[in-house]
Amino acid sequence: MRMIPATPHGTHSQAEKRIFDRLRAVSFDERHGNYTVYHSLNLTRHAKKRFGEIDFLICCPPGLYAIEVKGGGVSCKDGKWSTNDRNGEVHALRESPFRQAESALHGLLGNLREKFPSYQISQFSTGYGVIFPDCKGPASSSEWDPHTLANDRSSKNLERWLRKLFQYWRSKDGGNRHPDSDVLITLQRYLRPRFDVAIPLHIQAQGAEERIASLTEDQMAMVDVVAANPRVLCSGGAGTGKTFLAMELARRWTAEGMNVLLVCRSPWLKNYLAARFAIPKLTVSLAGSTRMACRRAGLDHFDALIVDEGQDMFDMDSLDKLDSALAGGLAEGRWCLFHDINNQSGLLNRPDQEAIEYLESLRPAQVPLRTNCRNTRVILEKVQTSLGADMGTRGAGEGPRIREHLATSREEAGELLANEIAELVDHGGLAPGDVTILSPDSFEDSCVVDLPKKMSKGIIILDEYSVKSFPVRQISYAKIRDFKGLENEAIILVDLPPPSREDGDIAAHYVAMSRARSVLSLVYRNTR
Repeated sequence: MRMIPATPHGTHSQAEKRIFDRLRAVSFDERHGNYTVYHSLNLTRHAKKRFGEIDFLICCPPGLYAIEVKGGGVSCKDGKWSTNDRNGEVHALRESPFRQAESALHGLLGNLREKFPSYQISQFSTGYGVIFPDCKGPASSSEWDPHTLANDRSSKNLERWLRKLFQYWRSKDGGNRHPDSDVLITLQRYLRPRFDVAIPLHIQAQGAEERIASLTEDQMAMVDVVAANPRVLCSGGAGTGKTFLAMELARRWTAEGMNVLLVCRSPWLKNYLAARFAIPKLTVSLAGSTRMACRRAGLDHFDALIVDEGQDMFDMDSLDKLDSALAGGLAEGRWCLFHDINNQSGLLNRPDQEAIEYLESLRPAQVPLRTNCRNTRVILEKVQTSLGADMGTRGAGEGPRIREHLATSREEAGELLANEIAELVDHGGLAPGDVTILSPDSFEDSCVVDLPKKMSKGIIILDEYSVKSFPVRQISYAKIRDFKGLENEAIILVDLPPPSREDGDIAAHYVAMSRARSVLSLVYRNTR
């Protein structure tokens, strides 16, 4: 079906984004008129609410249908509705999702009856539906009909569910309403939002995000290769999906009943992964704490081992610690080590050749990752051309242009940073939590301290504990070395000079620039 806008509009709901993709993939016979879906209709069409916001409105030959989406867990107790998000927080709803969809539909119809002759609106069957893509949904009730609800299973085949939904509502008016093609086109044109010629920055970022999601699905095939081999060295540049594949592999191995240890070097990354991926039988540990991880899990050894950011453990001391925590050791046990291919080119640090040769002597399957699924094409090309790094191919859509500035002093860098924040958040429409400022320096030594007080107070300094709830709702700040393995929608890199191999700062540029999914701003400071 045709989607308007072409990318999800103004939502951080992962559930809505998934349903957006599934609706776009639905294909109906359009010989009697096209099927158009409007996402977040109120937000794209009106500055102020003239009727309740509709998550998705379908305007098509079978009629007009409002669809409400509620992600996470959904429950109804004593007539009171609530949802549970991925962090386990409970959010009370002011009304049932069915009543919300119904009232929004009635508000829309009232608006349309003011604009169109009644004989035109009466040609349309009307109805509403609710989708709970993450749960089975509450038990059936007299308050709604089962035909109007799609749960986690039925929402995966939206075409089948929509056909039943259309049939259900059309049966209530005799099934004889068929809008003329001219009336259908007229109504669709009225509903179509008016966009400026220049696409807002946050819409460009969302377009890239959709591309990222599809590339991630492509890379799921790589998990099958990794899972089929007992020992694997999986290599790829930043953004090629190593951490994503590590977590998917952990899900598969634990589902087989194995106790799995996932190891990384960074306390930030360890806390982030442990908080975000609470998988039964999975233990996340630092490289130096593997024996303690065994004791805390009540085990002598783990059944399988996954290593993320493995290039940080290419030394014999680290490998010995991994060996002692794994049943069968590295020689006979089951493990997968994900590492950055750029380490072996010397871009990140000098590799320990003895450690690499030892791992290769164990004859692991070697799986290269060549598809970049994090960064937009413009970011990918910038990193590759400026730093000579291997970041994979393709990239996640075109994306916004890279913003690049050069300051001659810290004070000037602070002014440029303030302008950049205003451009991204105030004018570009990005949420503050979508933006992270990265610097090689501490907050006190960075140009961030030269920001206006009102702006600097809105910035949260990340640490290894606050990163557990990342992304946060504010603009965030971190040192480059600590943010390794993490990412955000927009990255502003500050306090570094333009990249030069002579100055030995290439690794910092590589880590920082590759953290940006869609938007990258560079505020260089000329220190030469």
